[in-house]
Order: sequence, then structure tokens, then C-alpha cells
Amino acid sequence: SRPILDMSYSRHFLDFQGSSIPSSMKKLVVTKLSQNFREAVTLQQDSPVPLPGDGDLLVRNRFVGINASDINYSAGRYDASVKPPFDIGFEGVGEVVALGLSASADYTVGQAVAYVKAGSFAEYTVVPARQAVPLPSVKPEFLTLMVSGATAYLSLKELGDLSEGKKVLVTAAAGGTGQFAVQLAKKAKCHVIGTCSSDEKGGFLKSIGCDRTINYKTENVESVLRKDYPEGVDVVYESVGGKMFDLALNALAIKGRLIVIGFIAGYQNPTGLQPIKAELLPAKLLKKSASVRGFFLNHYLSDYKMALQHLLKMYERGDLVCEVDFGDMSPEGKFTGLESVFRAVDYMYMGKNIGKIVVELPHSVSSKL
Repeated sequence: SRPILDMSYSRHFLDFQGSSIPSSMKKLVVTKLSQNFREAVTLQQDSPVPLPGDGDLLVRNRFVGINASDINYSAGRYDASVKPPFDIGFEGVGEVVALGLSASADYTVGQAVAYVKAGSFAEYTVVPARQAVPLPSVKPEFLTLMVSGATAYLSLKELGDLSEGKKVLVTAAAGGTGQFAVQLAKKAKCHVIGTCSSDEKGGFLKSIGCDRTINYKTENVESVLRKDYPEGVDVVYESVGGKMFDLALNALAIKGRLIVIGFIAGYQNPTGLQPIKAELLPAKLLKKSASVRGFFLNHYLSDYKMALQHLLKMYERGDLVCEVDFGDMSPEGKFTGLESVFRAVDYMYMGKNIGKIVVELPHSVSSKL
């Protein structure tokens, strides 16, 4: 049994490997609001390592996830009242290196955890124990479930009304969250169509059960949908926006549902939106008794832990592929260290990734930082 240490009042403490936790660390901070991530965000070299309070864990981050919405956050689009400087990064996986006394009732030093909380683009993050998710080990695959997997699971469960034989269209299907929408729709015995930007991505989608892949660089999405699915599609899981939204809306079947989980095509625009033909929206919805629903994970946090536990069990049983992209095929190679977050965000917006983009933060346990 480990001694319980109350770290909440300690300025100098040791981690579970016996190496000193440094007094300062690197982290990314939004210093200016801009839809250009590189302009908005600064890598700070000597930020103080935060101290956990009574109910907190200090997590040394080993893997952090890149999300399309990182750009919306650094552009100040989620909460206009938050002014720079503020921390960025939504999710991390790592080990507990220190904790407060109350938190030690449920966690121990050395335990693997994941979390969703602003401020993960840092070497160390303080996480309230009640928000942490205990893991069997520190693996990047677990990170794919935290935001991307949970978004697909909860949106399809709450808004999708999936049942056997339904036709489901997933846009950006080979991306971080699209991969889960494809697999979960297949588990519900639906016919799944996925759009993607390369034959390599198409091959990945087929390997996880996608029935029809549409490479929008070589095929006309609108023509394919009209020809192969003349009755339309029942559910669309839509994360692209702009012209793709219009195509998806036009492809809806009678009583079809379009779920908006993002609009990545517009995130780097000053306004954040690419125009859609919205003036025709009422007529199009009425004609088909169709609906458009938005989904934002923060509004479904009451169901979050249930969703995550379900996904973790599926992964551990081998029923779910959690594809991770470390950027090995990117021009400068694997995303390692906080400085590579900038490259990882660029890589995502170039549409190169297959699966969830993850950055590794290496740490040598023997280091006497």
C-alpha cells in the first residue's frame, strides 16, 4: 500500500519514480484571439507547474489530442467573455504524479488517467479528481474516445434514431470522430456511406466496415448519392459544413435527420462559417419532414461517463478500432513534444490524417529535471 500524501500544501514534492517534479514547465497559451492557430498561440517555456488542491490530481501528460475545435477555441468563438491569455488543449492521457488528500481516496500516484478539460497542451495539468477517468494503462488509443468517440456515440444515440437497414452518411469519415460514427452505425446494422479525400482513407474505411466510400477528390459526391441512393439517406453525421452541408441536406430521405457536429471547412475563416444555401432550408425540411440538429458535447455531460465506459468496454473487447495518427507521414515526421502541436493542427486542416491526431509528450522517468 502506498502512503497517502497530502500534496495540496507542498511546494516541493517527489513523483512516484523518485525524480523531482520541476518547478517550471512548457505549455501552450492563447495570447491573441485569431483563427490562425500559429498567430493565436504561444509556447511558454517556463510556466510554473501548478499545484493540486485538496480534490485535485496533478497529471503528467503523455499524450494530448488535437481537435478541429482547437481553432474555434483559440479564435474566442466558444466563450466571448474569456480574454487572453488562457490555456488551450481539451484532452489528455497521462499518469498522476501528485494529488490532494481528498483525491487520494480514489486515486494513487502512478495511476493512468484520461481527462477532458481545457489546458491539456502542457507538460502538467491539474485535473479535478471527479473529472478524471481511470485507465488500465497510458495508451493513446484511450484518448481517441474522450472527445471524438464520445461525440459520435452520444450524438447518434440521442439524435440519430439508428435502426437496422437505415442509410447513414458520414462526412470526413476517416477523421478522428468520423471513424467512430462509421463503426457505431455499422454496429446498429445500418448501411454506411463515408466521404473521404484519398484512396488510402477509403481503404481504411472499408476495413472498419464502411459499405460505400466516396473519394470526393475523384468522384462527384452529389452524383454518387443521387444515382446510388435515389430514395435518399436517413441520417447524416456532418462535420464539414459549407458545400458538403448543402449536398448532405439535399440527399436526405423522407423524415431524414442531419446531425451537425462541426463545420471544419469554416474554422479557419475570419467569420468561422462558409455560406450555405440556408434561405431554402425551411422549404427543404418541410418537403421531406426532415430535421437538422446540432450536437455539442458540453451539453450532454450528464451522460458522458456512461458513454465513455461503454466505449472503453467495446475497445477492450476488440469491438472498436481506435485509429491514432501520430503524423509519421507528415513532412517533418512524428508529432513529438508541445512544439509539434502547431504542425499537428496544420496537418489536420490539410485533411491528411487517418483517425485521431495525437501528440506524444515524451518523458524520461530517470530524468532529474
